[in-house]
Amino acid sequence: MTETQAAPQTPESDPAPPQGAADTPALLDGIRVLDLTNVLAGPLAGYQLALHGADVIKVEMPGSGDLARQLGADRALGDDLLGASFLAQNAGKRSLTLNLKDERGRAALLRAAHDADVLIENFRPGVMDRLGLGWDVLKQENPRLVYCAVSGFGQTGPMRTRPAYDQIVQGLSGMMSVTGTPGGDPLRAGFPVADTLGGMAAAYAVAAALVRRERTGRGAFLDVSMLEAALTAMGWVTSNYLITGRPPRPMGNENFTAAPSGTFRTADGHLNIAANRQQQFATLCRLTGREDLLTDPRFAHPAGRKDHREQLRDELEKALAPRTAKEWEEILSDAGVPAARVLSVPDALGLEQLAARDFVRALPFPDGRDRPLRVLASPFRVDGRAVDTPAPPPLLGEHTHTVLAELGYSDDEITVLKEQGSI
Repeated sequence: MTETQAAPQTPESDPAPPQGAADTPALLDGIRVLDLTNVLAGPLAGYQLALHGADVIKVEMPGSGDLARQLGADRALGDDLLGASFLAQNAGKRSLTLNLKDERGRAALLRAAHDADVLIENFRPGVMDRLGLGWDVLKQENPRLVYCAVSGFGQTGPMRTRPAYDQIVQGLSGMMSVTGTPGGDPLRAGFPVADTLGGMAAAYAVAAALVRRERTGRGAFLDVSMLEAALTAMGWVTSNYLITGRPPRPMGNENFTAAPSGTFRTADGHLNIAANRQQQFATLCRLTGREDLLTDPRFAHPAGRKDHREQLRDELEKALAPRTAKEWEEILSDAGVPAARVLSVPDALGLEQLAARDFVRALPFPDGRDRPLRVLASPFRVDGRAVDTPAPPPLLGEHTHTVLAELGYSDDEITVLKEQGSI
């Protein structure tokens, strides 16, 4: 919550969705997306579009498909080409297998692109051009096409052809240099943050380009750089250096802009507190029984609290010791002091708040196995409502015949394409 935001509403006071919202088409209803991407950044972008109603056709290589089909914590799922990494980002899509190294496979993609609204790819720069399927070709086929290329470093510049994975970008962006404790080794974030940021940037870019196309009829070529998305997301870390010339440094769980703002020990676990404003600090001191800290010369002024943050931490942790993190979360939050427990991922996904907003969805497994498939929904609601539950992720090539038939191929032509290894 920002300093100017009001306290969140309780479920009892949540506003009702506008009347008729349930009958309103999804935001991207009628938009067709060709998703040629692999692993995470590109597939995540396509998934965000699918969640809001786009018809996302995942174009995969026959026999193997998206590499993510083989990735994830469950080896058996990977062996079945239903890796957890794939299942997480591909619900709501249809799978079309095309061999783009084959002339007939490329011809099928060109036919699909003729009527598509969006094409997303995350090959290395130049690959699509070498296949004869680059922007210069596709815009002749469809001038209204929004073509989104996601890559590690962008389509131009001296690093454009370098391979890039999430950890490579985390390191090059400076993220790892500011993550960890003072004097320690650089640390990567515990999740693929650079890939995720690249995917969200791509989804945003596509949505923005579709708005312009609606007004002008003109398509677009979108060049999304994971490195630049990562640097953009670092916010004050980069802007403070650009504006003041002061290089950032790792500070562990501390917030360099204010104190007390970090992670504190309690009776049973860790608690994040962000008492950035003077009023919040005063309330924190009162509720912890340490009003004496308000007149302590080390802590009376915000600048002093930053200079003596370690001493302030020691004093506050003594005061926090008698109660649990959950108790302090409720006490401080109810009084307007931003505070919350540090949870494990399972505990976070089990929060009542997420259940109330229907954020975690249970889908049937695509191959019918007797267990639910749990995936995340869209992080935003539309007209007061959560987006519809998507269809399960597709089996490899599950919709090839259907999609080709929609493109005008006859059953006999589809049979020939299969016999020739084009699909």
